[in-house]
This record gives sequence, structure tokens and C-alpha cells, in this order.
Amino acid sequence: MHEHGVVFGFGAHSGIADGRDLLRMAEEADRDGLDLFSLSDHPYIGERLDAYAAVGFALGRTRRIAGFANVTNLPTRPAPMLARTVTSLSALSGGRIVLGMGAGGLWDRIADMGVPRLSPDEAVRAFEEAIVLVKKLAGGGPPVTFEGRHHRVHRIEPAPVTAPPVWTGSVGRKSLAATGRVADGWLPGHAADWLSERYRSSRPVIDEAAAAVGRDPREIRTIFNFPGRITDRPLPATRDRDGRWVGGSVAQWVEELTGAVLEHDAAGFMLFSPSGGTPDAASLARWAREIVPAVREAVVTGAASRP
Repeated sequence: MHEHGVVFGFGAHSGIADGRDLLRMAEEADRDGLDLFSLSDHPYIGERLDAYAAVGFALGRTRRIAGFANVTNLPTRPAPMLARTVTSLSALSGGRIVLGMGAGGLWDRIADMGVPRLSPDEAVRAFEEAIVLVKKLAGGGPPVTFEGRHHRVHRIEPAPVTAPPVWTGSVGRKSLAATGRVADGWLPGHAADWLSERYRSSRPVIDEAAAAVGRDPREIRTIFNFPGRITDRPLPATRDRDGRWVGGSVAQWVEELTGAVLEHDAAGFMLFSPSGGTPDAASLARWAREIVPAVREAVVTGAASRP
């Protein structure tokens, strides 16, 4: 995966019945040069594949593409064990893993899994602690003792593996500030893009929190979950009345995404279907073979032509 360049991938919500199709899509995306695939993590839904089992299995079937849970259902996955999972996947795959992190959204269902319910403030505190602890339990070094309010370890050796990049799905102000302090990337919630009010009001919270702890805000990359349809002919309007992207022809996608990179510092895009689900095979192929190479080329050309 390109650590500092623009990354392109696709997202899936895979049921157990879709397992073979998912593996086929990941293998095809790998051959076509995509950087990432992501799976949702909803362990309280019985028909869904477990995100980490599926990501690991798919990484074993591919060579270059990276995978991640978009985003990890943290309350159901103890942070020290999550650290072991992602460092093991990184070691086995040659670093092809991203840690997507969420504070927990559907708390009624999360509580149904036997997890103690946290208030919104406490969930964010647990989320930030978990990111810090996962990073401490990677990269080698002496045993770690960590005494947080929600996460504690005593003299646990870090894995001799670099921590993967941590991208969050933060939405609320406190969670956004935590992203600025400790994370490496942000996936705006509700498929909000660079022209949305959600993005315009949220990104400054991340930047201010990063600067307050001495970080360069540019270190925290924005990667967009981006649903839309790919059409044979140009659409009269590529956005609806609310300003949300609906899709368009290959040329319209290329123009939109190139502008997002050059004018709005977009660092990556994860293709979803128009309804926010798994893309169909034909759309994924057009994305990987027609849109992505053209955007990559246009970004290089556009960046070179700037003063």
C-alpha cells in the first residue's frame, strides 16, 4: 500500500453466503492494482463474516492489496488482543493491514453481546486509550505497563512488528479530537465527502487537536468511503439536490476525484455501491481498470503543473 500517496480501494459488507464472491473480488482487485479492501465489523449479526477472520483469509489469497475493518467494533474486541491480531496480520502479510477504529455505534446491539454499556464520553475515552495501547504493543521494546480507565496491561511485551496505520471513523467532536491526537487517518462518517458540511465542520476539530499536542495536522490523512454508480454516458448532474455525489461516467468520476485530491487534500477513496453496500463486479472492474489509473495519472500531472 502507498504510505503517502493517494490510495484506492473498495468496501464490502460480506455475509457468510457471500464469502466466495468476496475472495474473488479481493483477488481481482489485487491483480488490478487496487491498494485496499475493507469489511464492516458487526459481530452481533449472525449472517455476517467476522471481519478479522475474513480479512486475514483474504490477505492470504492476495499479494499486494491491504485490508482493514471499516471500522473495528472496538467495544467487542479487547485492545490488547486487537493489538496481537493486527500485528500478527501485519507480520504474515508483509505489512498489508490498516487498523480501522470506531468507538462503537450501535450500543443496543453491542450490549446484547454482553459488553458493558458505556456513555458516549466514556466510549470515546476507551477508544483513545485503545489506540494508544495498540501502538505501545507494537514496534518491539521493553514490556509495557498501561493503566488506563478502560484498558490495562501489566508487563506485556510488544510485538516486534511496526504498528499499522490507525484510521478512525470518528463523528462526534470528542472522538474527532482524539483522532487528531493519536490516529493516522480519518474516514468521515455517513459517507460524507469533501464538499459536505459534515467534512467542513469536522476536519478543523481534528486539525486543532493535532496541533495542540504538537502534531502536524497533515499527518492525519482523510480517506473517503465513496458510494456512487458508474454510468456508460455522462449524467446531467453528478450530485443530488443535497449536494451528495451520485456518480457519473468514467470521465466525470476522474474529474471529481482528481479535484478532491488536488484541491481538498483527499488521501484515498473506498468505492461502495450506490446504496452503500458492496460494489457489483462490473463496477469494481471499471473502478480499478478505468477510473483509478486515470485519477493517478491526472493527480501526478496536476501536481507537476502547479507552481
